Amino acid sequence: MRASLAAFVVAGLLAGCGSILPKPPQRADVYDFGPGVQRPADVTAAQQPLAPIALADFASTGLPDGRTAVFYRLAYANEQQLHPYTLARWSQTPAVLMQQAVRDRLSPRRAVIYGDTNIDQQIKGGKSPTVLRAEVEEFSQVFSSPQDSIGLVRVRASLIDSLKAGDELVAQRVFVAQRPAASPNAAGGAKALSEAAAQVAEDIARWVEQGGR
Repeated sequence: MRASLAAFVVAGLLAGCGSILPKPPQRADVYDFGPGVQRPADVTAAQQPLAPIALADFASTGLPDGRTAVFYRLAYANEQQLHPYTLARWSQTPAVLMQQAVRDRLSPRRAVIYGDTNIDQQIKGGKSPTVLRAEVEEFSQVFSSPQDSIGLVRVRASLIDSLKAGDELVAQRVFVAQRPAASPNAAGGAKALSEAAAQVAEDIARWVEQGGR
């Protein structure tokens, strides 16, 4: 009888201790743009290779610098305010992800010099290629109502020739794309933003090629 009572007391104490132990923090969901577009080798091989291009590190002027949070705006309340999802983030900053998306769409038909350091080395070693620079001005999920939202991406791209007399701006254009979110949450926003980013990257690659670069 005494043994049974002691066991009951011990079990009660253990249960009580378990109830006051802190719960482990929830881990944030991590998103990226997916595996990328897989292009058939025979299609790209049949096309004439294009001139090399230098892809500078993308800047981010529309988001807090260095942040990987998935941001959203409540346009029906205050469209000027950015809100970060607490438990959702990108695997890298949107500027880095956007740069990688553009690189993936340029590289099937041309050599891409990637990153500012490599560009400087290429300039010192001989004729410098055209440089593609870009600024990510908007990269957020925008809610028009509590249930309806889009992924909105806006990127300002510039083509620059590095000459002995200095840099020369060849062309500049703003690219905008938006895609509807399937759900009013971080998962829906991340999917919509990745689709909008893919469209912007495709448009930039087409613009570069149409400009003869």
